[in-house]
Amino acid sequence: MTPETVMAIAQRALEITLLLSAPLLLTALVTGLLVSAFQAATQINEMTLSFIPKLLAVSLALVVAGPWMLKQLVSYTHELIASIPGLIN
Repeated sequence: MTPETVMAIAQRALEITLLLSAPLLLTALVTGLLVSAFQAATQINEMTLSFIPKLLAVSLALVVAGPWMLKQLVSYTHELIASIPGLIN
């Protein structure tokens, strides 16, 4: 294996990681912003108030995006395993 091959595999792994984490992180971000705006408007300063909406939103995002995420992960794993003979030389 050449250093370029290792870097290409690592780069693809990081891309997959970003793709898989983006839906959940963006959902948590948007939910947190909405809850924060609500708290600012109503002057409710309860720290635990944002936890339940974020938990529910991330769970819903996982249910909605889960099949796509699993498909991406299985596809990458299959691609990686299929490339092993070419990597050994």
